Amino acid sequence: MEELPWIEDTGKVAPKDARQLSKLFLDRLKVLEEGTHEYQYARNTLIEMNQTLVRFAANRFRNRGSGDMEDILQVGTIGLIKAIDRFDLSREVEFTSFAIPYIVGEIKRFFRDTTWAVHVPRRLQELRADLVHAQERLSTALDRKPTVAELAEDLCLSEDEIIEGLVAANGYTAGSLDLPMDGTGETDGSGQTLADVRGECDPEIELIENFHALGPLLEQLDERERRILDMRFVREMTQAQIGGELGVSQMHVSRLLNRTLTALRTAMLTES
Repeated sequence: MEELPWIEDTGKVAPKDARQLSKLFLDRLKVLEEGTHEYQYARNTLIEMNQTLVRFAANRFRNRGSGDMEDILQVGTIGLIKAIDRFDLSREVEFTSFAIPYIVGEIKRFFRDTTWAVHVPRRLQELRADLVHAQERLSTALDRKPTVAELAEDLCLSEDEIIEGLVAANGYTAGSLDLPMDGTGETDGSGQTLADVRGECDPEIELIENFHALGPLLEQLDERERRILDMRFVREMTQAQIGGELGVSQMHVSRLLNRTLTALRTAMLTES
């Protein structure tokens, strides 16, 4: 590996040494061609050497919610990868200072998107927190539960906004489908639960089989075909952007995509 030291065990690299080595690897990463063995080595080594940053950031969220630490570390690593891909040495900023906000931001986004039993807009999630504090404060002052009008006045919002926030707050937690029909947690003698009378077969369940069938077929594609699919459907780049990165026309990208997708569809139909 020219110009880059071979690191057999990144876990044994001291944090101080990791900072120095990261500068070297980041500098080389910017001039290496994406997709090459050298590029993958430099990028993967940077990710592994800087796992201490992920663990440092993740420890701040150890006792928050019900998030499993392994999940938090994985999400934090996604933030680290984004920091590596977007870091610019010319800014003369320490990589650790640049990476931590990306890691923490990714973890916060994870909690924001997974803590609620039903996903609601960020605006309503924040409104729920304000409502909880306002209800506690007004309940103490009034010695009773506040009305919608009183909450609206306290938070300087309209009554419609308060009602919307209260309805959305119902999505924070979910009741069990194993509860008896009366919803109180006490048996009503019928033995019937909510699961017995709610729900139906999800037609989208068939997609799971398609995803399983698609995996091995993707592995049979060459590096360029997989890269184009990744840019189009994972990174959500336009055909023009893909063409600019590959140095080909948008029309050529369109033909490559159509050819690859047609081959995948044909292979899936053949297997089924």
